[in-house]
Amino acid sequence: MSSTGNCVDCSGYRNVQCDKLLNNQVKMVIAFIPARGGSKSIPQKYIKPFCGKPLVCWSIEALEACCEVNKVIVATDSDEIERIVASRPYQKTEIYRHSAENASDTISAECVMLAYIHTANPAPEACFMLVQATSPMTQTKHFSEALALYNTARYDSILSCVRNYRFFWNADGTSMNYDYKHRPPRNNFEGTLMENGALYINKVENILSSGNRLSGHIGIYEMPAYTAMEIEDSDDWTLMEHLMRNNVLNKAMDSQRKTVKLFLCDVDGTLTDGGMYYAESGDELKKFNTRDGMGLQLLQAQGVKVGIITSENTKLVENRAKKLKVDFLVQGKRHGGKLEAAQEICDQMGITLCDVAYIGDDVNCQQLLSAVGICACPADAMRPIQEIPGIIIMQKAGGEGCVREFIDQYLLGSR
Repeated sequence: MSSTGNCVDCSGYRNVQCDKLLNNQVKMVIAFIPARGGSKSIPQKYIKPFCGKPLVCWSIEALEACCEVNKVIVATDSDEIERIVASRPYQKTEIYRHSAENASDTISAECVMLAYIHTANPAPEACFMLVQATSPMTQTKHFSEALALYNTARYDSILSCVRNYRFFWNADGTSMNYDYKHRPPRNNFEGTLMENGALYINKVENILSSGNRLSGHIGIYEMPAYTAMEIEDSDDWTLMEHLMRNNVLNKAMDSQRKTVKLFLCDVDGTLTDGGMYYAESGDELKKFNTRDGMGLQLLQAQGVKVGIITSENTKLVENRAKKLKVDFLVQGKRHGGKLEAAQEICDQMGITLCDVAYIGDDVNCQQLLSAVGICACPADAMRPIQEIPGIIIMQKAGGEGCVREFIDQYLLGSR
C-alpha cells in the first residue's frame, strides 16, 4: 500500500481543501497504530467487528481521510491483522511487522515506536502521532485539530484529554480537585482534564532523545466527553458500541439514510439461516425470522420500497414474499444477475444504486453489495463479504434477525 493518495472525508467524498493543505504542508506526519495480535481481555480485539467494522479499521480510515497525515503505520505481529488491513483499498497505510519480543502485553507502546523509528529512520523533524485503535470514536476532525494545535509551535508535544466534572479524593481523605468546604456548583466547576489515550503527538527527534511519547512543553488537545473511554474489556466494548452509535454513526448516517429509497435483501443465509430442511414428502423447508418481516413493513411505512433478490427459484420464497407484501421479488439470479436485477428496479423507480441499501451474505451478493449506497451482511457472512470496504457487519447471524438489526440500527433512525 502506498503512502500517497486521494484525501476523503468521513463520508468517503473527496475533500476539496485537501490538495491545498497537502501543498502547504512542510513536515512529514506519520500516524502510528500499535495493534498486537495477542490481546487477552478480548481475543483478536483489533479485528473483531466493532459497530460492523474491524476495530482497527475505524482509526485507519479516519487517518486516511485526514489531509495532514502523510503515512499511516499499523504495527503488528499478527498475520491475520496484516491480511485484513492489506485487503482494504487504503492509500496511505503500511504494515510494520514488529518482533515477537515487542508483542508481549508487558511491552509499552514506546518500545514499539522506537523499534519502528530505528528501522524506518524517518526524518528527525518529522511529526509522529501515536494513535490508539482502542479509541475508535476519534474522528478525522479530531486528528486535524490536534495537528493544527501542534503546528502552532507553542508546544513540544501534545496529548488528548477530556474534561471530567467529578470530584476526586486521595486515599488519605484529602480532596484532589476542589475545596470540599466550599463545594462549587457543577455549572461553575472547571473540572479536571483526564488523559483519554486517543492520540499523542511529538517530533521524531524528541522521542529518540526522551524515549517517551511526550516530552518538553506539553499541550492539551481537549476532546468531547463521549471519547473518555478506551476499550479494555468486554464491558467497555458493549458500552462503547452504544456511545459510537449515538455520538458518531447516527449523526454521520442521518443524511445518508434519508436518501435510501429502496431496500433489498438476499434470502438464503440472510433472511434464513442458510439451512436446507426437507420433509418426509421431499418438500423443501426454510426457516425465516418474523422480526425481519416486521422490519420490512416498518421501512414500507416510512415510504421505502422493499424487495428480495435471490439466486434460487422456489414457490416457498414466492409465498413468503406475498405474505410480506414486498414491492419487488426477483428469483433465479446467478452469476452477477443480482446487480443487473437491482439496476433494472432502480431504472423503474427513477433512482440510482446510491439510493439502495442491501444486505447479503455470500459471494453471489458481492457485486451488488459493492455497488449500493449502504451495504451490510450477517455476522456469519463469508469472509470476502465481510471484507468489502464500508460494509456493516451485523451482530446477528442469518435467519436470527440480522435484517431487522440492519433496519432498526442503520436505516430507520430519525427518518
